Amino acid sequence: MISGFILRALEGRIVIAVGILLAVAIIVPALNLLTSPDSALHIPTYVMALMGKYLCYALLALALDLVWGYCGILSLGHGAFFALGGYAMGMYLMRQIGSRGTYGNPDLPDFMVFLNWKELPWFWYGFDMFPFAMAMVLIVPGLLAFVFGWFAFRSRVNGVYLSIITQAMTYALMLAFFRNDMGFGGNNGLTDFKDILGFQVQAGGTRAVLFALSAIMLALCLIVASAITRSKFGKVLVGVRDAESRVRFLGFRVENIKLFTFVVSAMFAGIAGALFVPQVGIINPGEFAPANSIEVVVWTAVGGRGTLIGPIIGAILVNAGKSYFTGAFPEFWLFALGGLFIAVTLFLPKGIVGTIQHGWNARKALKAAADAEKGRDAGAAPVTQQAQAAE
Repeated sequence: MISGFILRALEGRIVIAVGILLAVAIIVPALNLLTSPDSALHIPTYVMALMGKYLCYALLALALDLVWGYCGILSLGHGAFFALGGYAMGMYLMRQIGSRGTYGNPDLPDFMVFLNWKELPWFWYGFDMFPFAMAMVLIVPGLLAFVFGWFAFRSRVNGVYLSIITQAMTYALMLAFFRNDMGFGGNNGLTDFKDILGFQVQAGGTRAVLFALSAIMLALCLIVASAITRSKFGKVLVGVRDAESRVRFLGFRVENIKLFTFVVSAMFAGIAGALFVPQVGIINPGEFAPANSIEVVVWTAVGGRGTLIGPIIGAILVNAGKSYFTGAFPEFWLFALGGLFIAVTLFLPKGIVGTIQHGWNARKALKAAADAEKGRDAGAAPVTQQAQAAE
């Protein structure tokens, strides 16, 4: 059953994309660790960390594409799931600091000591164990998505109203996490991480492993997303996107289909956030900002929603451009981002990959029609010759 699920996912372009990601997971760390800093092939650690951040963003864009591109749910709150996964990882990393913090308290993180907390809050228990923290990376975003989706989808909230509610959700979470009494570091968030699984977070080898894990997890999530969308369930999913009332009339429980997809997508986003935090070195309430979720929509639209690979490409290209332009032309970056989104909407409504796929399919259709025409002409020629011989 599992092998059949995986085999359904491995169509041509997905195999190529997974192969590229796995190759990147090996080549980039190797060029960082095994080459001399003076070599032209050497990739500096800061560049590798930046590329790892792009891969985390690509996984977040893939998560959004699963619900927007295939189910028609335009979520403007996926930044919340990303941030919750990041906070779960951040809480584990904070518990690993122990007595090495500024105040030397073996049980309480520095910000709790500064705020005169006397004991560790109950919701921090268990985060000193890596398996528990990793389970929370999936459970917390998935549970929020389940509760939110349960009420929203059963109430048949759709379209722009659902988008506004998702944005309100992430904005409310941002305001809550800014409060010091929430127990998550307030405005400063969680930072000053030391170890992960006993290895120094800032060590070159650790950063190389985190980068490789980011590429591998993106490849695995791409396989899972492809298997879902290419299955019979995926066909129903597209039907919900294109004609929800008709699918409902056929007897499908549309709210359950949406809920399952929304929860899986939220878990993908949580994984992306968990991989993002140790590579960046901080997580704060700014990750909940609604503008961040809107940027994810831009990445997905630029790459091409409903293509799986497109959002990955869009996230990497847009963020690479952002890194360059914020350094070269910082005052114009937001205008460039807005102009890019407008240009894509007007001239590439299917996105980069979607436009290429559309052009390729159109070319194949024209070639097939031309071959069919040649076949008819070739079949008509002998008939004409036989008629002339009979005369």
